[in-house]
Amino acid sequence: MDYSLIKQLHITAAALSLALFSLRAWWSVRESPRRRQRWVKVLPHLIDTVLLAAGITLMVMSKAWPTQQPWLAAKLIGLVAYIVVGTLAIKRGRTATLRAVASLVAIVIFLYIVGAAMNHHPLSWLAGV
Repeated sequence: MDYSLIKQLHITAAALSLALFSLRAWWSVRESPRRRQRWVKVLPHLIDTVLLAAGITLMVMSKAWPTQQPWLAAKLIGLVAYIVVGTLAIKRGRTATLRAVASLVAIVIFLYIVGAAMNHHPLSWLAGV
């Protein structure tokens, strides 16, 4: 397997994941019936599976373990936080306001994860400051 190909797949899946999350969150806040379409329930999970599989593959290929790389541990902790907050944004939030706030928080967490990955530092975008 080519490392750069897997990395590009991971990056592409991350971009698609964020785009679909944003769309689903918007529909959730607006209480649109579109959020109940079958493809809306299936496609994000397929993309997230590809994202996670590519990430694990990159980790194994580069022998970078979360116990040895603080930035990778930070990404995984961020991923758990993103999933928890994302469920509030998409389905568990009781009000549109709560879902909207959770959506914004989830996107900020996602951007933190991207910054940690790009800078290889748990401070994410603040690493160089």
